[in-house]
Amino acid sequence: QVQLVESGGGLVQAGGSLRLSCTASGRSFSAYQMGWFRQAPGKEREFVAAISWSGGRTAYADSVKGRFTISRDTAKNTVYLQMNSLKPEDTSVYYCAGRRSLSSVVVTTVPDYNYWGQGTQVTVSS
Repeated sequence: QVQLVESGGGLVQAGGSLRLSCTASGRSFSAYQMGWFRQAPGKEREFVAAISWSGGRTAYADSVKGRFTISRDTAKNTVYLQMNSLKPEDTSVYYCAGRRSLSSVVVTTVPDYNYWGQGTQVTVSS
């Protein structure tokens, strides 16, 4: 069992940056593939970024490629999402997600992830 807690959300102007953190409790964090998803009001939850258990593979939604970077620090049981050049359309609740997997294939769909955090609000003003 893994519990995930996000932090780092907030209000930022367009063009600014934020770094989200997700800290996992429980054992075997290093065996978990981790992802970030987001959900805006009235919309479905969508994939943002994911990273393999080793950190060697990553995947990004087209809308964030070149602006967002996902990384992990296994020693700290933490995964990060560095968000640069933020746009108003990035405004959402951001969720951290995890799935136990030692595969190098990074999955990007909501049903593939078993564990979810409570979410953190990111608001980008124009």
